[in-house]
Amino acid sequence: AALAAAREAVNSGRYDLVVLDEIIMALDFKLIEMDDVLSLIKNRPSHVELILTGRRADARLITAADLVTDMVNVKHPFDKGVKARRGIEY
Repeated sequence: AALAAAREAVNSGRYDLVVLDEIIMALDFKLIEMDDVLSLIKNRPSHVELILTGRRADARLITAADLVTDMVNVKHPFDKGVKARRGIEY
């Protein structure tokens, strides 16, 4: 159902940017099919930026993407006990 809602959002003409937060983990857990997500990427309107987040992206997804980022924590105030700060982490 969430993938159908994403497809509707991407194709509705109402949005220039659609974020599918943690969809890559849904793929990893086999909750949705890779072919469905690849089809969504391939067939999106050209003006729609599509952001997919999550870890352990399949090579097919990386190939289909325009940009791939692997964020790794090197140093963060949390490591010294600083709690999440309004306006920074949330």
